[in-house]
Amino acid sequence: MKTYAYLPQTQRDREKMLDLLGIKDTAELFADIAPEIRLQRPLELPPALSELDLNRHMQELSRKNQDLSTVVSFLGAGAYEHHIPAVVDAICGRSEFYTAYTPYQPEVSQGTLQSIFEYQTMVAELTGMDLANASMYDGPTALGEASLVCCNHTRRNRVLVSAALHPEYRAVMTTYATGQQVELVDVPTDSGQTDLHQLESLCDDTVAGIVIQYPNFFGGIEDLQAIANIAHARGALLVVSSYPVALGLLEAPGNLGADMVVAEGQSLGNSLAYGGPYLGIMAARKDLMRKLPGRIVGQTTDHDGRRGFVLTLQAREQHIRREKATSNICSNQALNALAATVYLTYLGPQGITELALQNYHKAHYFQQRLTTLPGVEAAFATAPFFNEFVLRLPVSVTTVQQSLLQQGILFGFDLGRFSPALADCVLLNATEVRTRAEMDAAVAALEGLL
Repeated sequence: MKTYAYLPQTQRDREKMLDLLGIKDTAELFADIAPEIRLQRPLELPPALSELDLNRHMQELSRKNQDLSTVVSFLGAGAYEHHIPAVVDAICGRSEFYTAYTPYQPEVSQGTLQSIFEYQTMVAELTGMDLANASMYDGPTALGEASLVCCNHTRRNRVLVSAALHPEYRAVMTTYATGQQVELVDVPTDSGQTDLHQLESLCDDTVAGIVIQYPNFFGGIEDLQAIANIAHARGALLVVSSYPVALGLLEAPGNLGADMVVAEGQSLGNSLAYGGPYLGIMAARKDLMRKLPGRIVGQTTDHDGRRGFVLTLQAREQHIRREKATSNICSNQALNALAATVYLTYLGPQGITELALQNYHKAHYFQQRLTTLPGVEAAFATAPFFNEFVLRLPVSVTTVQQSLLQQGILFGFDLGRFSPALADCVLLNATEVRTRAEMDAAVAALEGLL
């Protein structure tokens, strides 16, 4: 057998282990597996490459990707391009943070616990809630967990879900509901927003919770106070899936009656990174604390009166008996949460408001310029929006996107992928990183196709 430098065992090591076990070769290790289901041939792998050749091969593969250094992106739909200050990577890249993992012995992990505590505090302030947990996998799974919390708290099994929720979030909720005897009921939309009349007629004493996105998938800003009133009148909970940057401008969901707030935290100091890793934000009212999945870090004082941090709530299966856990598939993204903490600290309250205002004004400028083109119109003209909006085009969305991509412009998200009724519509986004020149260039490029 050929020996490779990066394999720790030598041929002599392997022979000694085989001799100790009393077998001739490693194939005998699988003797208990029926021959008909064992692979009886070598793996069909290409010849091994040298380190130099492998680096060249990987570089060639990477050139097939188009990233934000090669295109001007107007694509949002759940993951957003924002400027990440250098201080975020500088702090997160420090070894004491970068190498830290789950604090299974929390009392000796005071630095990690403190960063999580600060994260929880900022999330609670941003969302207007009493408390937050130590983060989840990502936004969609946090929402799936929240729907189960609603059912657990109310002892009911129906959850009303706005049709203006991101379709992929809805799919994750379906996965969570499967096998849990949870029924998900879609609530129709009207002009890009949740139809409140339909919502009120569907909400009865069997409903555990109402799930709303804020701003919603189409960019529209929902009337959370009215929705909260509908939910609470029937004893149901209101779960709001929010966009954290928007909360620098919009009223916090907790101040409008939300019982739980979840979010995708990617927009807070985390890069797009081809889809992950991201972090799920989860915040709630105080009375729901023991129903939340995951962990909560608390602040206390030690015997000498010094400030210290502890895991106040440890509801994960890694910490307690599986049958007692609030969820058996939840975790936290501590490094991503740290990035969000550094980002929010760096911006501060005034900075997050300024960031949100830039997003708002740039998106509205872009929408106004685009709707001056012949045949281009706002699909939901009456719905207020933050930094994302829907346009109806007089030509094929796919044709437009392919043509503009050749010009280095990533022109939004084709809504026809999810809804035949929106086959001629595109969802566009503009954040603080987009310049007036880039938006004007996109308008001119689209005009050339019409």
